Amino acid sequence: MLGKIHSIETMGALDGPGLRFIVFLQGCPLRCVYCHNPDTWNYSLGSEMDSDEIVKKAKRFAPYFKNKGGVTLSGGDPLMQSEFCTEIFKKLKENKIHTALDTSGCIFNDNVKKLLDYTDLVILDIKHTDPLKFKEITGYEIDNTLALLKYANKKNTPLWIRQVIVPGINDTKADIEQLVNMIKPFQTIEKVELLPYHTMGVKKWNELGIEYKLENTLEPTQEKMDYLKEVIRNMGFKM
Repeated sequence: MLGKIHSIETMGALDGPGLRFIVFLQGCPLRCVYCHNPDTWNYSLGSEMDSDEIVKKAKRFAPYFKNKGGVTLSGGDPLMQSEFCTEIFKKLKENKIHTALDTSGCIFNDNVKKLLDYTDLVILDIKHTDPLKFKEITGYEIDNTLALLKYANKKNTPLWIRQVIVPGINDTKADIEQLVNMIKPFQTIEKVELLPYHTMGVKKWNELGIEYKLENTLEPTQEKMDYLKEVIRNMGFKM
């Protein structure tokens, strides 16, 4: 099966456990105001690749995966090409390679459910817990994100929760407490990751001729990030 790929990172260490072969897929329906890869939004801009070709490339790095590493599908958002992702994960599982899905949960349907049958870990990026602010940030509803969270938990699929911390949007103690209180009921959440907002993607917005609305937003300080992480630890979650 053919799919659209933005890029591939062969020895990533941030998107899942161990060393990862990371495939960034083209296409995303969200329009996050702080997105650092707006060049992944448009599906037609990607390079076409076959699922067998991707699996073949990933298998070359299998000796480096050892017990914890594997393949992560990211984006864009991989759920835009869920059938293609299922083909890849299904073949990787036949080769006993760990699979991780890095997503915002932007789509939830039967194809996504099938993809989760072959997914060892879901890394779920929750942009904001407040539905109105979620829509302000992304232009999308939060409903599918929550539906995927509930479904993955019901399937006993391990979950990592992520949130990008953006000053003025979701960087208060109350914001983080609200996030923790929302995810508390879900038993399969292994840890929470807070990532600092950065401005490295602004150049891409300018090159694409898209207005960047956070032009005057500063990156959060290390002290602020440490403080928010401590809030989460104090509420009983692993960072």
